[in-house]
Amino acid sequence: MSVSTLDPRTALVVIDLQSGIVGMPTQPHAAADVVARTTELADAFRARDLPVVLVRVSFAADWADAVPGRTERQARGLAFPEGWDVIVDELSGHPGDIHVTKHNWSALHGTDLDVQLRRRGVTQIVLTGIATSIGVESTARDAYAHGYHVTLATDAMADSDAEAHRGSVERIFPRLGESGTTAEILELLAKTHA
Repeated sequence: MSVSTLDPRTALVVIDLQSGIVGMPTQPHAAADVVARTTELADAFRARDLPVVLVRVSFAADWADAVPGRTERQARGLAFPEGWDVIVDELSGHPGDIHVTKHNWSALHGTDLDVQLRRRGVTQIVLTGIATSIGVESTARDAYAHGYHVTLATDAMADSDAEAHRGSVERIFPRLGESGTTAEILELLAKTHA
């Protein structure tokens, strides 16, 4: 299914396009392409006075704010280089943007994102970012559960694993919202938000 509509108050929500994440290898789209397409969407949203939300993941030096659950692949305790959690230059520097720091996979769990969106009358979100099967999918699931219309810009997201990306795009996203390319979303935005 392609994107059918964009609500009058639609927000762009950008997941984890920060220095330490865009520096990793991604598939099926290069991180630089994800950043470029997301920047194009962000510019179009800003030009129409629609909210742009820049989400980053970060943790305290002692990991006290990290999820405590036991998993087979623990990230807890890893040392990240200085500045790894800084939003990429291509997207930063716009004072009207909303900034959210998350400590979980989902940008809607344990943050004020839902309040920020509802206070602005947002009923739909367009999602981009890295990683498709982790931060993007988790946020899409929670957005759907919170009653938002969800649109997924599938060429403005990537993963460390092409199969994981494809699994989200083909099996999960159709149950959570509508998917489209950056070009399709921009075309619809131009028609509905002139």
